[in-house]
Amino acid sequence: MFNHDRETPRPSANAIRVVLADDHQLFRQGLKALLELERGITVVGEASDGLEVQRVSLEQHANVVLMDINMPIVDGLSATRELLRADGKIGVIILSMHHEEGHVFQALRAGARGYLLKTSRVSEVAGAVRAVASGLSLLDPSVTSSVVSEFKRMSSKQTPEDGLGQLTETEVKILQHVSAGMSNKEIASKLSLAESTVKNRLSVLFEKIGVLDRTQAAIYAITHGIAPTAVQSSR
Repeated sequence: MFNHDRETPRPSANAIRVVLADDHQLFRQGLKALLELERGITVVGEASDGLEVQRVSLEQHANVVLMDINMPIVDGLSATRELLRADGKIGVIILSMHHEEGHVFQALRAGARGYLLKTSRVSEVAGAVRAVASGLSLLDPSVTSSVVSEFKRMSSKQTPEDGLGQLTETEVKILQHVSAGMSNKEIASKLSLAESTVKNRLSVLFEKIGVLDRTQAAIYAITHGIAPTAVQSSR
């Protein structure tokens, strides 16, 4: 078992606290060394299985967990669900070799706010860590098209209106801004609302349209033709 106490550095006060969960120690060590070259990111713990990552993440007050799917004892998706039940503020990014849409959707349904392939550059992983730590969601560009295709398939099985017709004019605007990648603070400023109001309305909006997070909400907006044009055409 990996010795966390010996390997865990003392993070700076404002650093993003990251936990690495992967059953390959060499991969963890390499990623840790590269991430700690990035400004404002500190790896505060490591885990080699899905049970251990839950304990380490809570003990180390992690902001972001980079989680592999295939791990012993408890798999990464189950670990994600259990970890978020214990602390919903932690941002989980699945870092996997799997690019199939089924794995991506399972990760999103488990509550992950990011999905990256292990072939990603370190700068992309660091960027995802910063984005998720700030409350955003992020998908690897190579899997985005398959996710959009799956949402189109899902939406074709629903009634023409499904949750869209239940949205108020303000909620539609909030959804459009979410699909443009704006934070709650930016949306609040844009619509002259309190940031807490935007947060509360997002929770209601998510329930109305049947999504779990900002990534799914953005894809919902794209597939229903209400996202800004630039977002709809992006890859």
